[in-house]
Amino acid sequence: MLRVIKRDGRRVAYDRNKIVVAIQKANDEVEAHERISEEKIYNIVASIENRGNDEMAVEDIQDIIEQKLMAERKFVLAKTYIIYRYSREMVRKANTTDESIMSLIKNSNKDVMEENSNKNAIIASTQRDLIAGEVSKDLTRRILLPEKISKAHEEGILHFHDADYFLQSIFNCCLIDIKDMLDNGTVMNGKLIESPKSFQVACTIMTQIISAVASSQYGGQSVDIRHLGKYLRKSREKYRTHYTEKYGDRISEDLLNQFVEDRLYDELKSGVQTIQYQINTLMTTNGQSPFVTLFLNITEDDKYADEVAMIVEEILRQRLEGIKNEKGVYVTPAFPKLIYVLDEHNCLQGGKYDYITKLAVQCSAKRMYPDYISAKKMRENYEGEVFSCMGCRSFLSPWKDENGKYKWEGRFNQGVVSLNLPQIGIIAKGNMERFWQLLEERIALCFEALMCRHTALEGTLSNVSPIHWQYGAIARLKKGESIDKLLHDGYSTLSLGYIGLYEVTKLMTGVSHTDPKGTEFALKVMKRLRNATDTWKENTGLGFGLYGTPAESLCYRFARIDMKRFGCIKDVTDKGYYTNSYHVDVREEIDAFSKFTFESQFQNISSGGAISYVEIPNMRHNLPALEELVKFIYNNIQYAEFNTKSDYCHECGYDGEIIINDEGDWECPQCHNKDHAKMNVTRRTCGYLGENFWNEGKTKEINARVLHI
Repeated sequence: MLRVIKRDGRRVAYDRNKIVVAIQKANDEVEAHERISEEKIYNIVASIENRGNDEMAVEDIQDIIEQKLMAERKFVLAKTYIIYRYSREMVRKANTTDESIMSLIKNSNKDVMEENSNKNAIIASTQRDLIAGEVSKDLTRRILLPEKISKAHEEGILHFHDADYFLQSIFNCCLIDIKDMLDNGTVMNGKLIESPKSFQVACTIMTQIISAVASSQYGGQSVDIRHLGKYLRKSREKYRTHYTEKYGDRISEDLLNQFVEDRLYDELKSGVQTIQYQINTLMTTNGQSPFVTLFLNITEDDKYADEVAMIVEEILRQRLEGIKNEKGVYVTPAFPKLIYVLDEHNCLQGGKYDYITKLAVQCSAKRMYPDYISAKKMRENYEGEVFSCMGCRSFLSPWKDENGKYKWEGRFNQGVVSLNLPQIGIIAKGNMERFWQLLEERIALCFEALMCRHTALEGTLSNVSPIHWQYGAIARLKKGESIDKLLHDGYSTLSLGYIGLYEVTKLMTGVSHTDPKGTEFALKVMKRLRNATDTWKENTGLGFGLYGTPAESLCYRFARIDMKRFGCIKDVTDKGYYTNSYHVDVREEIDAFSKFTFESQFQNISSGGAISYVEIPNMRHNLPALEELVKFIYNNIQYAEFNTKSDYCHECGYDGEIIINDEGDWECPQCHNKDHAKMNVTRRTCGYLGENFWNEGKTKEINARVLHI
């Protein structure tokens, strides 16, 4: 039986009536002498069917019809049919931005307002960015992407991330080469910024760079703080020279050192405060604070290690204190995010810098950050290297320069496409052969979508973002030079994300992926995804990676689409969300150590992005337990964080559990504030730190759909 290949790639049964109706509609539009008889209409249909093809593209069928009408010398009819065909195409590609943009202005566009928790969708500058994003998404859906990719995105087969920026030649996230920019200077807004002579100036320049970088990309960025150590020493030497020249031999060496250290600490404190306050008060062109992560890594072979340790300690002290809100209450700032590296010298086993790790644990207990990277495990997974993930928590794949040296900073991610694993399991209905067939088809679709991202960036000129391409954040290309060499040879990455390993395992095996039977299946799925990215990399020379990190609203989006399409499925769509990446389902009873141990086996497979977390009740009163977990992280898992059940009221500074009042609303027991947007109810188990919101069923869903009241 003949099958028709639709524009989106689907194969459907051939229906001759659709051809007949289309020609008849064109017939009705023309004069009687221009019409074609019913007999000849069916002759055209027969000529298509008699070709003996098993499959035909819908465009080929339409081309044949046009040719046959022309052969009959029915030129007006042929033109009318072509217009009809074109008008149908335009209907399919109709602009749909009017309603979405107007709903943004009215603050009623729920999907857009919840998509990015870091953006306040009410203020004008953010709305300007979101309006532009709606236009970009519309053009991406209608014109820029192949129809089958757009349709796959709409049906929740995959998620084409950041379509609101796809219209522009900008990329996702990066590791800023801050060392090069500080040591060799940079240019911003056409003005030369020379290498700083002190720590305070270095901190100021760094925040200016962060803001400029954030305004010309759409994802996060990470900065390695150890490059500031050099400038703290410059300040120390400056003060020593000053006091030596001023006092000479009139004061003792001890007193001289005391003067120097006192002045140095004042500058250290002011410099770190500059970083924290600038990042939290700056607003980039996309209407939010820069999405930046500070990488806190003390390496003993660094000649500035002592200065770096001082900087890391002060960053943690100031984060522990917090920042005052408009009420004058100290609150936890959203940025910068902090990642603290555990190594032999600070893993709470008698190391030189254990005292800083103890401070980090206190900070995690009160302020939710830092996250932790085990240098020991990371070296096992990345050829002996230790480096930061990008702001979006995706990791680069190893790359060596012409001298055979690994390079991490100055590299970036081109974009992300994520796969909906549970949907494959739902359709397969337990049939393993069908499952693996569908998985292969959708992996191929994800590859095509990722190549759209890559192709869209090809040919981009360095002039698009001088701070990135010309002045050191990524490279120092010439004006007018193409960035193409940085897109190839694995220098930058393309990420394949995935959602719902737990749910797809439950669908296909009947058990969780923590069950031995389920684990075997889950690992097989993960290895197939990893093999796909490795094969793509080998075949194309591009840097593909398997990316499994918190995807915030995507866990909801996929579940919502599948609930509407397939109905309520126990332990799958009935929860209202899918479990992120390889994570253990939040409802499973599992202790923190076992969770980290179990999930660690997936992290080395998902090397393009992997983070695990555990929820610890009453963290502030559990410091000894947290310290034991930190020791465990160092020896067992590459990347981890702690969550808690501690609530917070930004209105009055109340630091305790937010209650549910008699009316069913959240209420602060201290000031009786009922505005949930001013509450930080941090009962989270998926890493989401955005605002609380109401779901469609008017059920309170607190920070990433954890608590259902």
